[in-house]
Amino acid sequence: MKIHRLGKNGPELPALGLGCMGMSPMRPQPGRRDEDAESVATIRAALDAGVRMVNTGDFYGMGHNELLLREALRGRRDQAFLSVKFGMMIAPNGRPLGLDVGPRAAKNFCSYSLQRLDTDVIDLYQPGRIPTSTPIEDTVGAIADLIAEGKVRHLGLSEVTGEQLRRAHAVHPVTAVEVELSLAGRAAEGDLLPVARELGVGVVAYSVAAQGLLTGAIQGPLPAHDARNWTPRFQGEALAKNLHIVAQFTAFAASRGWTPTQLAAAWVLAQGEDIVALVGMSSRERIQENLAAADIELSSDDLAALDRMFSPGAIVGDRYAPQVLEMWRS
Repeated sequence: MKIHRLGKNGPELPALGLGCMGMSPMRPQPGRRDEDAESVATIRAALDAGVRMVNTGDFYGMGHNELLLREALRGRRDQAFLSVKFGMMIAPNGRPLGLDVGPRAAKNFCSYSLQRLDTDVIDLYQPGRIPTSTPIEDTVGAIADLIAEGKVRHLGLSEVTGEQLRRAHAVHPVTAVEVELSLAGRAAEGDLLPVARELGVGVVAYSVAAQGLLTGAIQGPLPAHDARNWTPRFQGEALAKNLHIVAQFTAFAASRGWTPTQLAAAWVLAQGEDIVALVGMSSRERIQENLAAADIELSSDDLAALDRMFSPGAIVGDRYAPQVLEMWRS
C-alpha cells in the first residue's frame, strides 16, 4: 500500500486503516462467539494485508471492541498503530448519556483502555468530541501528561473546529485530527482541513462511504431496526434524493471497473498525502477488494466529474440528528 505521513512530524503509515466500530454492538449482546471470532480474524487478516492503523473507541460496545483488539493483537502488538477515542458515556441499554473529556476523565479512560488492550502504550489517543463546557486546553493538557508518562505516543483530536485545533496545538503538538470526510460529507474542507495543513497536522478520515450511503447497497428505506434511521440523510424524501445521486455514482464507478466503495475511498485518498482513510469491515470477505482502493489513480477528469456530481447541496440531510448534536455540544 501507499505510505502517507500522518502530519508533518508524525509516523508514516499505509494510506488505508481499519475502522473497527462495526465489529461491536452498541450494547452487550450474549452469544456472539462466531461474530467475535470473525472480527478477530478480520483484524489479523488486515494486518497481514499491510494495514497498520487500527481505529477503535473505548465506548465501542462499552469496551467490547478493545477486548476484540486485545485478542487479535496478542503476540503482534508491534504490527499495529492503535488509535483510541474516549469520552462517550453510555448507559447499559446502549443509550448515550453525554460526554466527559475533562482531565480526570481522560486519564481514567486511558487507564481502563490500557488494561483492556493489554498494552503499555496507546499510539494515538483522542477525545471523541469536545463539548463547549470543557476547555479544550484542559483535555489536551491531560493527554500531554499521559504522553510525558509514556502511556500515549501521539495526541489526536476528533471532530473539532479549526479554531479548537489551533487552541489545542498551542498547548501540545497535535499529530492528527479524525473527521468524517467523503464525497457526501465535505464540511471539513471549508474550515478544518486548511487549518490542519497550516499547522502540519495529519488527517484521519472516517465514514469514507458515508455510513454506507455510497456503497450502492441501499436501494430504499432502511429496515426498522437500522440505527441509521435517526440520521436525517437516511430519512424519507432526503434519502430518495440522495439515492438518485448515488445511482449516478455507482454507474460512474462501474464504468471504470471499480466498486463504489473503492471509488469512495480512492477519492478521499486523492485529497492529500497527509490523509489516512479508515475503511470499516467486520469480516474478511472484502479486505483485498477494499484495500485495492489505495492503488486507484483518479485522473483530473475523474475528480472534476465527481466534484460536479457531488456539488454543494447535492446530498440532502445532516449526518447526525439534532438532539445528538446538541448533546455533543453541551
